[in-house]
Amino acid sequence: MKMSKAIGRYVYVEVDGFEYRVFFLENGEGIPMVCQHTAGCHNHQWRYVLEDSDITNNFRVIAYDLPRHGKSDPPLNKEWWKEEYRFTTEHFKNFIVALCKTLELEQPVYIGSSMGGTIALHLAHDHADYFRAVIALESAEKPLPFYSKFLDYPRVSSQDIGSYGVMGLMPPAPIIPEHDIRSTAFYYSQAAPGVLYGDLYNYSVEHDMSETVSEIDTSKCMVYMLTGEYDYLTTPAMSKATCDKIKGAKFSEMKGLGHFPMSESANTFKKYIMPVLNEISSPD
Repeated sequence: MKMSKAIGRYVYVEVDGFEYRVFFLENGEGIPMVCQHTAGCHNHQWRYVLEDSDITNNFRVIAYDLPRHGKSDPPLNKEWWKEEYRFTTEHFKNFIVALCKTLELEQPVYIGSSMGGTIALHLAHDHADYFRAVIALESAEKPLPFYSKFLDYPRVSSQDIGSYGVMGLMPPAPIIPEHDIRSTAFYYSQAAPGVLYGDLYNYSVEHDMSETVSEIDTSKCMVYMLTGEYDYLTTPAMSKATCDKIKGAKFSEMKGLGHFPMSESANTFKKYIMPVLNEISSPD
């Protein structure tokens, strides 16, 4: 019998007056590493990382679904259906910290892509004493806008637009496996109505660290920035320019990858992420 070693569980998280029933997958032992999916998606984007023994031998990998995403519920104590979903930077940041502390994680590593990459910079800025390091994938101080009411228009299927739209943010086959291209798009087709649009409010409207990113102290919380060469929303040049503002931060361009590197090609992403993880886990 072939079975995955990743185990799924629910945890109840309270943050900003909301109570959430949050689903997460985990595997491995060692340094806790929490993995954030991209806007409108869920934790299956981290399927390769969750099952890679080279990673899980040293890291306890925890990939969660944000509330309203995947198997995580909307807030349990609010009439959430009566208001428009708009995911704010402050709530996003507070949720991640609350989840980590609810799970009693000590000095976790945070890794996220796209909106998960931009929030990494906020975590490093505001919670440097808690996080061991952040790994910001496809991140910049201010990415190109991708926020359109068209994604929430009642007569347009946001699931179809979302799933096919993300294909343009990835390299074509055979640069990366077509199976992974289709799987990543399929994950997006599962999004609930309005979720992708609400997530992008954080990514495209609120997030702007142009004036504050240089304040990040990497002596407290190390910052690694990795960006795929095919990403047109957050180009490698944009990420490098941001990284150059953070004293001590490290940048790498990931050749042959796009906006969803952890989901696009296990072997290619591993080539870039392993040196980072080895550095984090190495004794000082």
